[in-house]
Amino acid sequence: MLVVKIGGGAEIGEGGYANFAEDLAGLSEPVIIVHGGNAEFSQLSRQLGMPPRMVTSATGRITRYTDAATMDIMLMAYCGKVNKRIVSAFRAAGVNAVGLSAIDGGIGIGRRKLVLRGSEDGKAKVLRDDHAGTLEHIDPGLVRLLLDNGYVPVLTPPALGEAGVPINVDGDKLALELATMLGADGLLFFSDTPGLLRDRHDERTLIAEIDAAAPEASLAAAAGRMRVKVEAALAAVERGVGRVIFADGRIANPIRAALNGQGTIVRHAGDKVKS
Repeated sequence: MLVVKIGGGAEIGEGGYANFAEDLAGLSEPVIIVHGGNAEFSQLSRQLGMPPRMVTSATGRITRYTDAATMDIMLMAYCGKVNKRIVSAFRAAGVNAVGLSAIDGGIGIGRRKLVLRGSEDGKAKVLRDDHAGTLEHIDPGLVRLLLDNGYVPVLTPPALGEAGVPINVDGDKLALELATMLGADGLLFFSDTPGLLRDRHDERTLIAEIDAAAPEASLAAAAGRMRVKVEAALAAVERGVGRVIFADGRIANPIRAALNGQGTIVRHAGDKVKS
């Protein structure tokens, strides 16, 4: 079984979904798709007159402030446009895809963080009524049911918080938890870069392999959202997922390319790492 995380960057886009669909149509093993939608979320927010509000924590993590109105926009972007565009592209290629959010069937349950502290535009802020949170529990029952009946689940945040409130959770961590809960053989992270880069502005600086036993240099190279991905990848390796790869989601046949060695491979402790 493979869990495939498709990032929400603008450069993957609708044309890129067809590239994934072509690969999926040729795979015999079960596959779960988890996708993002950040670019569409940001664009729709601006169109509706509510531009993204980004808050930087004391540790340097950048988080989107998600109040109730912003959560409604997230539902439109992630569960609406992006999810259905992906499902449409997959079904057009003969992939038996079903679109879901982590809310459906209680797949993802999380704890809401009501208060967001950090700096916004250089000013210290305490923002209340945040609808973001931490994923705490996965119920794979519905996903298993779909897989057992020949479907390809296409999942997206948000997850379900207390009292039935949707919460914005990290899609990479959703993919990680599904991969470990379901005993996946591989976890593939696709974004708009060739993999993990030493210099995020220079695609020639690709890091071919990460040693899970000594990840410090790779974590240092991982800026912003990429650091969250690396942390999720290291956790997946630690929990026994066999293949963990960062790869380019912009190219033709991205899944095939990743499985053939393109991108950044996370090696288990004790495996030989290329110099």
